[in-house]
Amino acid sequence: MTSEIATPFEPDSGLVSRIVAAENREERRGCTSPNILILHYTGMESAEAAIRWLALRESGVSCHYVVDEAGAITQLVPESLRAWHAGLSMWEGRDDVNSRSIGIEIHNPGHGLGYPDFPLAQMFAVEKLCHDIVARNRIAPRHVLAHSDIAPARKEDPGEKFNWAWLALGGIGHWVEPAPIVEGDALDTGSCGGAVREVQKKLAAYGYGIDVTGEYDDATRIVVRAFQRHFRPALVDGRADLSTLKTLDALLDALPAADARLF
Repeated sequence: MTSEIATPFEPDSGLVSRIVAAENREERRGCTSPNILILHYTGMESAEAAIRWLALRESGVSCHYVVDEAGAITQLVPESLRAWHAGLSMWEGRDDVNSRSIGIEIHNPGHGLGYPDFPLAQMFAVEKLCHDIVARNRIAPRHVLAHSDIAPARKEDPGEKFNWAWLALGGIGHWVEPAPIVEGDALDTGSCGGAVREVQKKLAAYGYGIDVTGEYDDATRIVVRAFQRHFRPALVDGRADLSTLKTLDALLDALPAADARLF
């Protein structure tokens, strides 16, 4: 293993090929160990440019790992420390997701730069790294999340092209087969009443930051889009159609009994 700059820590995973120590790191706040794994994309033209930026203090950001398009893994922050990858975010009614999480940046230029598919070698590496992190930190499947899940109004990564079903086949994350998309009515902007309130309650029960108002407002549409990007990626339109509703119900039904909630 080689190091590009002085490194004050050893890698947490044997899968790491290189350490580039990021300056933006600190002690975790209010918890001693992470229980959430957040997947991002870099949104930059190259993995090396992303690593350089994530390592700089002036960037105001950092992450624990970067996986490049060939599958090479760079670690920037020890898992024991808080990295600055989640930003303004919320999950299960709690903010400061940075203190509770480990962040993996997966190199992809993103929606603004063509948004290519994630290469096979990269997906294999992401799967192995996720397995390692989840096992060592005992992270629950429902806590393997997208950046867009925890910050739906700001972020859309890693996006609808990321293969969550692939990870699920390898035992990573919480997943059900999305319900088929069919013609029919859907809850959308302007809808209101008990049906809207019910879907808001269910999204909140799963963990999303959403107010239960009974009004299908812009905030609700944004959260539904985030849900679709992760769990029903074939159509991301922010409308709570039958496929979206059935997929949400199936996810809630599939939660372990200890995680089940009443709503």
